[in-house]
Amino acid sequence: MGFFLETLIGGLMTGVLYALVALGFVLIYKASSVFNFAQGIMVLFAALAMARFSEWIPGWLGLDNKIVVNVLAFAGAAVLMFVLAWLVERLALRHLVNQPEATLLMVTIGIGFFLEGFGQSVFGSNVYNIDIGMPKDPIFLLQGVFEGGLLVDSQELAAAVIAALLVTALVLFFQKTKTGRALRAVADDHQAAQSVGIPLSRMWVIVWFVAGLAALVAGMVWGSKLGVQFSISTLALRALPVVILGGLTSVPGAIVAGLIVGAGEKLSEVYIGPFVGGGIEVWFAYVLALVVLLVRPQGLFGEKIIDRV
Repeated sequence: MGFFLETLIGGLMTGVLYALVALGFVLIYKASSVFNFAQGIMVLFAALAMARFSEWIPGWLGLDNKIVVNVLAFAGAAVLMFVLAWLVERLALRHLVNQPEATLLMVTIGIGFFLEGFGQSVFGSNVYNIDIGMPKDPIFLLQGVFEGGLLVDSQELAAAVIAALLVTALVLFFQKTKTGRALRAVADDHQAAQSVGIPLSRMWVIVWFVAGLAALVAGMVWGSKLGVQFSISTLALRALPVVILGGLTSVPGAIVAGLIVGAGEKLSEVYIGPFVGGGIEVWFAYVLALVVLLVRPQGLFGEKIIDRV
C-alpha cells in the first residue's frame, strides 16, 4: 500500500505541472478560438529568458542576493511575455478576426518557429540553469502510519505547490475580478461581449499574457528540475492529451485531466509496464485521450457543440 501511494503521489505532482501547461492552451482557445500550437515554445522561451536574465542581472546591477536576482529575472521574463502577447494581438489576431480556425492554427505554428529561432539568437542554445532554491533531498511522510514512511521527492513536491498556487490564483482571477469576468464573457460569445462594451483586442492581449505567465511558471519549474534546454518545448506534446481529455474549453477540466494523466502514467508504468515491455508511460495518455474521444468527443468537461441547420 505504501509503494502504491508513493507512486500515486508522484504521478499527481507531475499531473499538476501538466495541468499548468494545458491551462495555456485552454485559456487562449476559450478567449480567441485559437489552438495555440506555440504554447510549448512559449514555455521554452520564457524559461530561457528567466535563466539568462538571472545570469545577466548580477553583472548589470551588481547584485549578489539570489532571491532578489530571481525576482527581477522573473519580472523581466514576465514583461517579455507581455510584449509578446501585445505583438501577437497587434500583428496577427486583429487582422484575422473571423478567419477559419485552420488559418489561426497555422499562425500559431509560425509564431512557435519564430520564437524558437529568436530565442536561440538572443539567449543562446546551451543548457542553462534556473536556481530558485527548490529543495533536492527526499522527505518521508506519514511515518507513523507506514513503516519507514512514504518517500516523496521534495523537488517535485515544491514544484507541485508552486503550480497549484498559480492554478488557484488563475481560478480566483477568473471568478472574482472584473477583468476575469470580462474574459469569461468573451469566451462565451465574442459578439455579445463587444455589444456591451468589452474591448476584444484588450482581452486577447490579457489572455495571451496570462497564458504566457503560465508558460513562464511551467518553464521555471521544469528548468529548475532538468535545466533549460530545447527539449522543454516537447512538454506541450505531453500536455496535449490533457487538453483533449479535459476539454478545450474547460479550465477545471485541464486541472482534473492533468491529475488523471499524471497519476495514470506513473501507475500504468509501474503495474502494467512489466507485462507489455515497459515504455507505457510514453503513450498511455494518448491512448486514454483516444478512448475518451470515442465516447465523448468534446472531452470530459468540454461543452457539447450543437449545430442547428
